[in-house]
Amino acid sequence: MDMNAGLGGFAAALHSHKFWVMNVVPTVAETNTLGVIYERGLIGIYHDWCEAFSTYPRTYDLIHANGVFSLYKDKCDFEDILLEMDRILRPEGAVILRDEVDVLVKVKKMIGGMRWDSKLMDHEDGPLVPEKILVAVKQYWVGNSTSTR
Repeated sequence: MDMNAGLGGFAAALHSHKFWVMNVVPTVAETNTLGVIYERGLIGIYHDWCEAFSTYPRTYDLIHANGVFSLYKDKCDFEDILLEMDRILRPEGAVILRDEVDVLVKVKKMIGGMRWDSKLMDHEDGPLVPEKILVAVKQYWVGNSTSTR
């Protein structure tokens, strides 16, 4: 899933017959690009990430979110978006977040509380670029059960 699909470049780069990408154009985006996504032969939808996303009957292995948290910074809580991502993502699924460093530092703290493993990395153009990349993996965990036998 690409949470802020733009022109569908992420899906086009991953083009394969073995998998597909749901391209989501946020309703709060400045530019309506869903028509371009359709013209490229890709799957797409509009969505407001402050609301729940209908996924039935599927979950996702990978979520890509370029600038989603900055886009929704003054519209809803980051926790709400992260909880929706947690619901959508399969256990041991990955998330790739690109955003401003101050935003990703806040998100990284919240992700740690969700028991996801994460790593914050520099932009591919170097450490002086204010945009960073956060890669996280949702862990498969089960609560400790104690037997009283």
